[in-house]
Amino acid sequence: MDSSKPDLLVGIDFGMTCTGVSYANLSIGSGNVKWIQKWPGRSQANENKVPTVVVYPTNQASPSSWGFVSETSSEQNADDKDYKDWFKTYLDPARLAHAQQNDPEGAPKSIQEVEKCYEDYLRLLYRHIEFKLASDLQGATWQNAKIEFIFSVPTTWKPEVVETYRDIVRKSGFGGWPSHEVTIGLTEAEAAAVHTSIEASAIFKERDVLLVCDAGGGTTDLSVLRVTDTNSQSLSLEQLDVVFGATIGSAAIDYDFETFARTRLEQAHRNNSLGVSPEELAWEMMKSKDFQNTKCEHGGPDDTPIFSVPIPKANANYVDHGVAIENGEMRFTREDLQRLFDKQVQKLIALIDSQLQSIQSKLPDQQVAHLVLSGGLGHSPYVQQRLRSRYVSGGGHPNARNMQVRIAPDPQLAVCKGIVADRVRKLQAGKAVLKYRCCRASYGTICKELYNKNNQQHVGRPTTVDRMNGKLYVTQSIAWFIVQGEPVSSEAPIIHNFTRKIQPGDPRRAFPTSVVVSHVEKEFLPNHMGPDAKILCEVQSDLSTADERQFKRKNRHFWNTGKPYFKVDYQVKVLIGPADIRFELWFNGQKLNKDEPIKVEWTASVAPEPPRPVWEEEPVLKGPTQKPSMNFRGTPQEMGNKSSPNLLGPSSGMGNKSSPNLASPPFEIGNRSPPPLDQYPSGALSPPRQSSPYSDDTGASNSRLNVINTSAGRTQSPSPNSGPDFQGLHTQSPPFASPGYSNGSNDKYPQDTQNGYRNASPPTAPRNYLAGFKELP
Repeated sequence: MDSSKPDLLVGIDFGMTCTGVSYANLSIGSGNVKWIQKWPGRSQANENKVPTVVVYPTNQASPSSWGFVSETSSEQNADDKDYKDWFKTYLDPARLAHAQQNDPEGAPKSIQEVEKCYEDYLRLLYRHIEFKLASDLQGATWQNAKIEFIFSVPTTWKPEVVETYRDIVRKSGFGGWPSHEVTIGLTEAEAAAVHTSIEASAIFKERDVLLVCDAGGGTTDLSVLRVTDTNSQSLSLEQLDVVFGATIGSAAIDYDFETFARTRLEQAHRNNSLGVSPEELAWEMMKSKDFQNTKCEHGGPDDTPIFSVPIPKANANYVDHGVAIENGEMRFTREDLQRLFDKQVQKLIALIDSQLQSIQSKLPDQQVAHLVLSGGLGHSPYVQQRLRSRYVSGGGHPNARNMQVRIAPDPQLAVCKGIVADRVRKLQAGKAVLKYRCCRASYGTICKELYNKNNQQHVGRPTTVDRMNGKLYVTQSIAWFIVQGEPVSSEAPIIHNFTRKIQPGDPRRAFPTSVVVSHVEKEFLPNHMGPDAKILCEVQSDLSTADERQFKRKNRHFWNTGKPYFKVDYQVKVLIGPADIRFELWFNGQKLNKDEPIKVEWTASVAPEPPRPVWEEEPVLKGPTQKPSMNFRGTPQEMGNKSSPNLLGPSSGMGNKSSPNLASPPFEIGNRSPPPLDQYPSGALSPPRQSSPYSDDTGASNSRLNVINTSAGRTQSPSPNSGPDFQGLHTQSPPFASPGYSNGSNDKYPQDTQNGYRNASPPTAPRNYLAGFKELP
């Protein structure tokens, strides 16, 4: 799909109990977000969502029904059919294993069974979306229209689960035509926040802090944001903390009611046979409209002290006063239902308190102004009442003393409408509502580090001698290019500069770079491969079509004592998405690969601060080092209070990143700090060239980049000679320079003290993201 405006945007919120579909038909010039309300089995009524249910005839692979059609008595009560629901969370293998251990009879038997339910349901959903929307397109058919299908994902899903979900989505038919595109959009918490900020922007003031709680059927996500740009036509949000998530939802209330009813039915069945198994009757009672309507009204004005749920298939005269059964109906009190709600509400309050405590520890002067509720459980009058009692009239939390509880417009549609509204905003205004994200994990590359006998962290580490320069290097070090909790732009790439040494005639032109992940707090990030760092994937840099005349020839003069070799410089751009990372290979100003994504966890973030400029020449890194870029096209950038120029091509030079195992203060080059720019000889803008502390023993050339996912959770270390050398920097293009400093930079570095940076307050303005040049062995 090309970069022109799409004809149609479709957002899908795959839910635990129900699924919502929103859309914006741009082909008719409208950016209004609408949603599908007509579904098979409910053609005469408007329904905002469709049940996430699929039914299979026994021992058959093809489903007989889905959605509302599955709720007919012939589908629900048939003995020769398997009714599949509540399977959303089981796509996570950890959740599935837990369910299999605790409920071996009710849980799916394998992950393949779960994936099949997903695929079949989504295939039927896709057909209905096409049926409903194809005729609305203007000037294009469904097959040749430019259509973007945008899927939200739960906050609690791990990268490998998101990747599995993406594969299933594509197998089910989404993105099947050349002009159709499938993207993983915002997380559910992000989407709910975007929807709220757009639909209810008038209630928010500049710098208001919002706590958005999306409590749905199976999961609850929290997101803390600050309102900005209220004076413009497009309000923006800044994320102040990573998103919290937990398995809290209305489906748990259904499950507990089913268990409660089954216990009573089993006792009655022992006294006087019901004629049908208590398990089947309890499930049908839970699915009945009588219970579902009462659950939704609980805590509202129509709530009653006693309600009854008919026992399906039971004799109308069946009576057992011991378990409150009379005339074939089981009676429950308001307190019975309240106890089921309270289990989830208590967990929800604990989750909100935890999020508030996290914000208080990071931003003690900030007061949360609004608690915004969305999702099915968030729509419950009883849940709203309990939260108001806790946080408004009850005094609340120290940093939420005046917090107001508000309900998102269309709370059950907040997610599916939010993911489309965010894309519409990006197309119309040129910027998303959430422009920066914080990663909940750290990501880096394996590299070699120049051995230093005075560095205690090098003692006992494996080493290798570079065959071309004869220097000794420590192997299996890690250069972190994304640090947990630090804001990263979703619109500008991080650029990695790599170097390879190639001997003349060496046929190798494809080289792997190991990408590693760590989930420990950033102050505990390891400096080398070990139990706290795992290989996530390998990026294959294939430069097989490169012209050797474009390589830099080294040791080519008669006075050089070393063997001649080629030095190849190339770039790998990292593009940030809500739930993935895409890698692009660039050589000599040209993009060489098709995007191949790997998946990571992302949350929206406050914009980062700009760093100091960084030195272009290779320093001897003894601390986190930065260099001013000479990679701008045109005249060199003036270091004043100006916006940074656009960086063209793969070469950009501003950012910040600490190198591994480094303890000296910032800007130390060798054993001294760099002088001011105007003190270099002959007006030079960079210091004299220093030798790099990282090197290599292989080479590289030009063609494409492949990303190879490795097994999840793998801790195997690469060979001692593998890994890039930390050589310079990579960066994101700055949206603007920070005011208040003569050189347009900001004097705060939100890195940890272990790597040489002091702690900083949360960033308030975008900054470039720095990391090291890598030289791969």
